[in-house]
Amino acid sequence: MRSILIKDTTKEEREKIVREALFGSCGSECEFCSGCDNLGGGRIEELYRPYIEGLKEISEINEEYRAPLVR
Repeated sequence: MRSILIKDTTKEEREKIVREALFGSCGSECEFCSGCDNLGGGRIEELYRPYIEGLKEISEINEEYRAPLVR
């Protein structure tokens, strides 16, 4: 399996990683989908924008998103 860490990917690769991972998770494209909005996560492309921009790893974003849900 290829690394998805920021240091090992380009911005274009990160966009593709997010798009493919999300499509695999729920089985539909994100465009016009409000599934994540309904869960309180906001628009999914914005949720993962810090990863795409190289600011935060996916694991950090997932942890921040999940933190309020875990007790």
